[in-house]
Amino acid sequence: MGRGKVTLKRIENKINRQVTFSKRRSGLLKKAHEISVLCDVDVALIVFSTKGKLAEYATDSSMVRILERYEQHTYTERELNGTCHQSEENWSLGLAKLKGKIDILQKNQRNFMGEDIDSLSLKELQSLEQQLEMALRRLRLKKNHLMFESISKLEKKDKALQDQNSLLLKEIKGKEKELAEPPLVDQQTRENVASTQLNLGETHQAAGGYGEIEEPQRQSQPLTVIPYWMLQYISK
Repeated sequence: MGRGKVTLKRIENKINRQVTFSKRRSGLLKKAHEISVLCDVDVALIVFSTKGKLAEYATDSSMVRILERYEQHTYTERELNGTCHQSEENWSLGLAKLKGKIDILQKNQRNFMGEDIDSLSLKELQSLEQQLEMALRRLRLKKNHLMFESISKLEKKDKALQDQNSLLLKEIKGKEKELAEPPLVDQQTRENVASTQLNLGETHQAAGGYGEIEEPQRQSQPLTVIPYWMLQYISK
């Protein structure tokens, strides 16, 4: 028996309507894919369920390009037919483009967050995976670049502190060495001291030969030891 003619009308039962939508949606997406492959045409399919859930299909994930072509085509037809005013067309065209771009951006954002990916095809999932990998690679390169710059700055700062520490250590050692060494008497001062002692010895011997004069001379000219601090003036 042949298949009877089916009258198209709204299914009143909510459950049956939902089941029919799920089955026919898959078949519709499949048919859209088949006609795009067999006939080499650009196909864009957009379906919203009663709950507002989106189901779409576009040839090679080019929904934006197909929508722009559609808008340009309809805009050209309106220009030729003169059905609308120029200003209204421009506004409507710009508004439609903006709405389409906003919807696509929101959908891409949800996909990047791992949401609403059940309706994506294998090719779309692969494209999404590649985009995420490229974004992750760029993030890692930027992070490594910032880390290397931070490490380089810290190394330069550490080297500057080490050089400053070395200079301070040299200055401290020099001060300690100066404080530890006693003051040195130069050769000229030593010769002057020796000459003075020799003159004193000769004077003492000369005075010893006069007998009675020795005691008064000793009393009148007592032997005096020259202080150390006066030696530098004698040397001059």
